[in-house]
Amino acid sequence: MTEQEPVLDDPDYISFVRSIERSTGINLADYKETQMKRRLTTLRMKKGFGTFSDFYDAMMKDKPLFHEFLDRMTINVSEFWRNPNRWEVFRDKILPELSHQNPGVLKIWSAACSTGEEPYTLAMILAEQKMLNRARIVATDIDDGALHKAAEGLYVERSLKDVPPDIVLRYFKEEGSLYRFNENLKKEVAFHKQNLLTDRFEGGYDLIVCRNVMIYFTEGAKHKLYTKFANSLKPGGFLFVGSTEQIFNPGQYGLESNETFFYRKVQ
Repeated sequence: MTEQEPVLDDPDYISFVRSIERSTGINLADYKETQMKRRLTTLRMKKGFGTFSDFYDAMMKDKPLFHEFLDRMTINVSEFWRNPNRWEVFRDKILPELSHQNPGVLKIWSAACSTGEEPYTLAMILAEQKMLNRARIVATDIDDGALHKAAEGLYVERSLKDVPPDIVLRYFKEEGSLYRFNENLKKEVAFHKQNLLTDRFEGGYDLIVCRNVMIYFTEGAKHKLYTKFANSLKPGGFLFVGSTEQIFNPGQYGLESNETFFYRKVQ
């Protein structure tokens, strides 16, 4: 049984959702309404706006406010090596398998990459395995502010809490209370803006990583995205999802469960 989202019944919010889609292409109706409306109401009230209509008008004139809206909408919470045991599975099992089936350049995509921790984790693991020179990593997100932070590569200490200490020493440099990511590895990740729900995807990926994002979407949006991801994978390629995002019927997308939270495209 799929979860049912309540029907929008707030004219002010309905108008806001339509205005956002018309001006940005972002359809807030694809996100779980209860969570999304609660988060945006909190932001609206914090900023002193009595209605979503006033909030929208202000956002269209104030770029920092609009970026704050995007940040709240997309929940830009990320960290390096999130769920470390899954990254160990990637390093020890998935990556060798990908390397075996494709001796050429591995095409890797970090979707909804937020502020860069996930694609940079990929880059560090590939570097440690002496495979970075035969991989092409693309990272995308809908939020310009998040992409700017990713390109800057400067992080607070808590973002590194799961990174092995020797890896921290090799790939980060302390700058006061912050940590700067290695410039050479940073150049190996190409960041682009992308709306997952509306933009077309490239094909031929060996690996797509999209973690801790699907939980915010409606069932209909999830189905659309899993279909698009599966179509973008090479046969034998892997989709790596988050720890709360198990796909219960992967076969409908031409995928099969492999390791926990890794799904392989059926040959």
